[in-house]
Amino acid sequence: MNAHGAVASHELGRETVDAVNANLETAPIREPLRAALRFLKITTLGTPTAADVRATYAAGVTKVQLKEALEVAFCFNVIDRLADTFEFHVGSPASFASSAKMLLKRGYKM
Repeated sequence: MNAHGAVASHELGRETVDAVNANLETAPIREPLRAALRFLKITTLGTPTAADVRATYAAGVTKVQLKEALEVAFCFNVIDRLADTFEFHVGSPASFASSAKMLLKRGYKM
């Protein structure tokens, strides 16, 4: 969460990220992003349905965007589980901010 939050903060601003974390439904973000985040939240709480996918597409998320969001979420989920299992050291906020700049410089897209 810290790593992706650092990237999102760099692109959207810390206030927007905090607003999303506080309440996705009222956060000041575009509807396609809200729909993609809503879909990812469903995947952490249970099993998404075909209706969930259709609703996400109807909100303006493309198949490619949803696929990429799921790929990123999967990678972060695996890394998080490994980090917890092996008790990885979690870097400082400054180290996450530095990593975010590096990722964005190399073409990482939100």
